[in-house]
Amino acid sequence: MADICELLGIKYPIIQGGMAWIADSSLAAAVSNGGGLGVIAAGNAGADWVRDEIRRTRQLTDRPFGVNVMLMSPYADAVMEMLYSEKTAAVITGAGNPGKYIAKLKEAGIRVLPVVASVALAVRVARSGADAVIAEGQEAGGHIGELTTMALTPQVADAVEIPVVAAGGIGDGRGVAAAFMLGAGGVQVGTLFLVAEECTVSGPYKEMIIKAKDTDTIVTGRSTGHPVRLLKNRFAKEILKLEAGGISSAEFEERCSGTLQAAAKNGDMLYGSVMSGQIAGLIKKERKAAEIIEELFSEARKIYEDRNNICRSGRSVSGDRAQLI
Repeated sequence: MADICELLGIKYPIIQGGMAWIADSSLAAAVSNGGGLGVIAAGNAGADWVRDEIRRTRQLTDRPFGVNVMLMSPYADAVMEMLYSEKTAAVITGAGNPGKYIAKLKEAGIRVLPVVASVALAVRVARSGADAVIAEGQEAGGHIGELTTMALTPQVADAVEIPVVAAGGIGDGRGVAAAFMLGAGGVQVGTLFLVAEECTVSGPYKEMIIKAKDTDTIVTGRSTGHPVRLLKNRFAKEILKLEAGGISSAEFEERCSGTLQAAAKNGDMLYGSVMSGQIAGLIKKERKAAEIIEELFSEARKIYEDRNNICRSGRSVSGDRAQLI
């Protein structure tokens, strides 16, 4: 099985989450310069915007970075066509099966890492040629599946021969260490990077993340089949009331349209969609992206050093997995 760092050409086995309206060239370059894989989120943006962000990122870093493509976007095909020529180090896909794109992306020398929420999809994309899969549990912010990271990660790791990256609920070195023990070869982190100094999300959004407690996230959209985790505010509570009253999928989409942008760019904390993972309660301050990465892996190393003899078998866990961090 290939090592995530070797596969992507990075120092630390960490991928920055692709957060629409948030993950731009500033954050992607900072994460890549810090030794991880920075990611530009295409979201619902067109190919021209994504191309411009790629070129800005290349002005800010000479290290590998990727692009997250939401397959439900009406611009997904156009963005992919552009990526075949721009040739970023990796493409991360979400909200669907990227099978029809994989061969051409790999022909262009681009690594393909689909986000999966089930073993079935992980197996399907692995057979289609994906280089690795990102097993994302429902602890994550934004669009989520049903399984938790702890349940999903080991099952995916058992089912595929390609590397597995764990995502969802990872907010410190303990989470990183746990991900490796579950069979992952790397982690994807989103919410923690919301408070990176280089993240251009609105100030009120960062402040709300920092002030959040463990029970402050909520899930909307379960009635429509597209659940989303976000912080509790007036918008989230009103949406839940509408869902309880039987709002249609079309009405739901219309009501939610533009709300993430309102929060991320305009700082509307009342009626904006403040997407966040459940680990927000762990976040206490704003720091540089490189400092976040260094702290995650220094904490994880210490955990291995302190606890590498507690396995029942008495065997040390400081071997291959420890080397990954």
